Amino acid sequence: MTQLALVIDLNVCVGCHACVTSCKQWNTSGPAGGLTDFNPYNADPNGTFFNRVQTFEVGTYPNTETVHFPKSCLHCEDPPCVPVCPTGASYKRKEDGIVLVDYDKCIGCKYCSWACPYGVREFDEQRKVMTKCTLCVDRIYDQKLPEKERKPSCVIHCPAGARLFGDVHDPESEVSVAIRERAGYGLMPEHSTKPSNHYLPRRKTRITIHEDDLYREDNPLKIDQAAMGDYPPSDEYAT
Repeated sequence: MTQLALVIDLNVCVGCHACVTSCKQWNTSGPAGGLTDFNPYNADPNGTFFNRVQTFEVGTYPNTETVHFPKSCLHCEDPPCVPVCPTGASYKRKEDGIVLVDYDKCIGCKYCSWACPYGVREFDEQRKVMTKCTLCVDRIYDQKLPEKERKPSCVIHCPAGARLFGDVHDPESEVSVAIRERAGYGLMPEHSTKPSNHYLPRRKTRITIHEDDLYREDNPLKIDQAAMGDYPPSDEYAT
């Protein structure tokens, strides 16, 4: 059986939120929308998003690292959100494995949200229905689009190329090769949901910077060195 999914490279993601904004734009304009926003320009904005990027630090100061972690519905092979839905609004498609919500059947009980261990379902407070990532199902099968554009909006608009899309059940697909060769993993395997989306781990690379690499003859900002003083490179910035 085909299982469409995303593979996200955490070593490449820069946390620019292009995936978030492109997802919001496409789905607000399509059959899933509009995705509501509340006080978007105030101090405490809120709204409905199919995709979010969580940013946090790991390690102990001063040896810390910033991690950008995109997260959306993982389209689990054994999704716990489906059997708890009392109306059958949450369902998993047999033909491609995508987990969807039938808004006409959803009564907004939030059982599916409570059952999801990943916290990726979004309740639309205006329409009173549960929403989630659809893998842009309306886009990936649209014959009016060029074949290269029949991908989720977040994949197309990622400037760093951190997001891959394909059939994880096809051993020769781009996503399967990436998972196999670059130690891809699913989130929280202890829940036995078999998430289809996978992540590629961060890879540490040691870089040695010499003092002469920090001093540039040219000043790209065109600052008057005579006024500012021609300071030699400081040991403070040498690592």
